[in-house]
Amino acid sequence: LLADAVGFAVLMMIDIPVIKDLALTASIGVAVLVFTNLLLLPVLLSYVGVSPKAAFRSLREEQEETQGKGLGSVWSFLDRFTERSWALGAIMCAAMLAIAGFAVSLNLKIGDLDAGAPELRPESRYNLDNDFITKNFALSSDQFAVIVKTPPGDCVKYETLVEVDRLGWELRQLPSVQATVSLAESVRPIVLGSYEGNPKWLTIARNQQTINFAGVRAMDSNPDLANNECSVFPVIAYLADHKSETLDNVVKVVSDFAAKHSEPDRQFLLAAGSSGIEAATNIVVKKASHTMLYYVYAAVIVLCFIAFRNWRAVVVAIIPLMLTSILCAALMVLLGIGVKVATLPVIALGVGIGVDYSLYLLSVQLANQRMGMSLPAAYKKAVQFTGRVVALVGFTLGAGVVTWAWSPIKFQADMGILLTFMFIWNMLGALVLVPALSYFLLNPKFAARDGSRSLSG
Repeated sequence: LLADAVGFAVLMMIDIPVIKDLALTASIGVAVLVFTNLLLLPVLLSYVGVSPKAAFRSLREEQEETQGKGLGSVWSFLDRFTERSWALGAIMCAAMLAIAGFAVSLNLKIGDLDAGAPELRPESRYNLDNDFITKNFALSSDQFAVIVKTPPGDCVKYETLVEVDRLGWELRQLPSVQATVSLAESVRPIVLGSYEGNPKWLTIARNQQTINFAGVRAMDSNPDLANNECSVFPVIAYLADHKSETLDNVVKVVSDFAAKHSEPDRQFLLAAGSSGIEAATNIVVKKASHTMLYYVYAAVIVLCFIAFRNWRAVVVAIIPLMLTSILCAALMVLLGIGVKVATLPVIALGVGIGVDYSLYLLSVQLANQRMGMSLPAAYKKAVQFTGRVVALVGFTLGAGVVTWAWSPIKFQADMGILLTFMFIWNMLGALVLVPALSYFLLNPKFAARDGSRSLSG
């Protein structure tokens, strides 16, 4: 339960309010579980009790498993991973999966990978209509606004408008930018009209009085072009979509331009608009994703060491978890899912809850080993005692969220797929890799070679 709580609490470090709210709510939920699971359940059980029929059935199933019948055949198969050849094969397969998964995960993107509303599927009515409008009209709901800041009254200064016009031109060179709107572009046709429509005057005039006249007329017709003090005004780029690559390209162009052309009296600031906010969110998510993963793993490692008091056991518990994280990142690439606000919590959740399976098995296995049992016997007892719990928890959690995959809400479907994969794969990884890794790390005949602390210590 503490590992689960840590997985959620680490999300508090991400500077996105919705994720902080999720972390707080989930942490409170886990705190309630501490009360219900450890205190309330035993109290309720003392009143309800267990029927003799249920107790007899449990004893009969335990005897059948000991004899290798029913689930006992599954446990006998898992016991083979405490043998050298099976253990080595499992570790080699895990290593190859980790290498392949890591290679694929290098292509993981930050942000949305689909056009349209990310909450809805691409074939939804809204996204189909949005796609039609975007392709056939120079109009888009994806707006990226660069804020230009000047001293009061200087928004119509010639030098400022020229620089703003250059920024608009550079943005329009990007294939994903459909059009740009700014005070500089609105001044051009007014100057043209002031000189009898001569096309030679479709420009930003050098005469400041002409610009002042054109600027006032432009702001009267469209007050959104600048504020009342004429000190802040936007350069709005209408984007074809808000995909991760699109936003990265726009941010790069604007950042480079701002670094070269910003001055104390003229600053180009990022960013506003729906796409500007999303670009800023992607930057925060990118910085937080790796940091959050380091913190959650560090916290889980500390909790495992407190529980086991043996660094070898900690390694055995963490490696299956790391494999699942790598494969989950690879799965996101293959399914076209980016790391964003909706999917980022899955990473912490998968680590915090995923370590439960290893804790169930290793706690019993180590207790048996410290009582003098051999590794095969200790693992067999552990898997008979907690194996069905591990399997039940994995399949119950997976079955609870796999139905999300059919949700019309896309981010809920994405989370359902990722959570199902992490729950099931963490379960399988624990059942297979814990005995395999234990053969080399927790087997007394190997542990004694380097003079390390014995398992009975």
